Amino acid sequence: MRMVIFGLTVTSSWGNGHATLWRGLIRALAPLGWRISFFERDTSYYAGARDLDHLDGGDIVLYTSWGDIAQAAANMVREADVVIVTSYCPDAVEASHLAQECCRGLKVFYDLDTAVTLARIEQGDPPSYFGPEGLRDFDLVLSYTGGPALDALKTTLGARLVLPLYGHVDPDRHRPAQPRPEFAGDLSYLGTYAQDRQPSVEKLLVAPALRMPDRRFVIGGAQYPQDFPWSDNIFFVRHLPPADHPAFFCSSRLTLNVTREAMARKGWCPSGRLFEAAACGAAIISDDWPGLDSFFEPGKEILLAHSTEDVVAALGLPDTELDTLRRRARERVLDEHTSTRRAAELDRILNEAAEAQAGEDMKEAV
Repeated sequence: MRMVIFGLTVTSSWGNGHATLWRGLIRALAPLGWRISFFERDTSYYAGARDLDHLDGGDIVLYTSWGDIAQAAANMVREADVVIVTSYCPDAVEASHLAQECCRGLKVFYDLDTAVTLARIEQGDPPSYFGPEGLRDFDLVLSYTGGPALDALKTTLGARLVLPLYGHVDPDRHRPAQPRPEFAGDLSYLGTYAQDRQPSVEKLLVAPALRMPDRRFVIGGAQYPQDFPWSDNIFFVRHLPPADHPAFFCSSRLTLNVTREAMARKGWCPSGRLFEAAACGAAIISDDWPGLDSFFEPGKEILLAHSTEDVVAALGLPDTELDTLRRRARERVLDEHTSTRRAAELDRILNEAAEAQAGEDMKEAV
């Protein structure tokens, strides 16, 4: 079975959550019989922080402009069983039109940023990764966000069939690792800087650091501004390649998860970092949002933080309690949230959608 993906990036995890998700999913789809080509525009900001040059289970097609690969893409799309176009793909509109014109199989849109998509539409600033027709021409729309957002994609963008495909983690890449002194801390946070996350980061990490000057706090990520409110006990590690994530998570007693504002408001949208940290055996404290308890059980597998005081209290917990939290969270993610599990789910969804499409085609022929 042949799949063609037009996405944001699979070669660089710098400043985005798409890359590691696609790597794990493509790697897990290959044993199920899928041959996959991933089209990625070769942008300077990702080229300068590229951390993958070979895709397990697939081929990477880097291109400088749509015109350079339009013909080659058309040839591949004609032979494809499934074409997937994703949110934030810089040539999503062109790729969508190509899929409608040439693909004889399933035409799929995967919104890995559903909460942002819907928030921008509400603000009167629709994103550029679909045209005025919205999503009505796709056979299937997959959403990284579940819950009420699924209906919103139908009513707002005309999607005909919408199903959730949540985040996941590749446990062969994210697993317990030896701590490293440069990452050592009482509380760590790994995430790209985002203005809408900043109030929660200040409440749940910066404020506890000021209140507990004898404790060590560590932030890892990209795009942090010079005016970030650093203190003497907050240490910064610049963009970490995925290979360093396990050691980073395993080098602190507790790690913090903070969700983008739009994602938290819509709910049912766990970040990839949440699953990665759990798979690495980290004890996690997270902001709260609707649907979180569908993925981890609060108080048993994850701690919730609504205030600075909650973080301070969590840092005072004994190691035995945090060890139990680590074990339970890792067991949950290995059971329900691996890339292999999501790949099997996607394979089933695509096969069922293809069968339904074939049935409709037969009815029309009659």
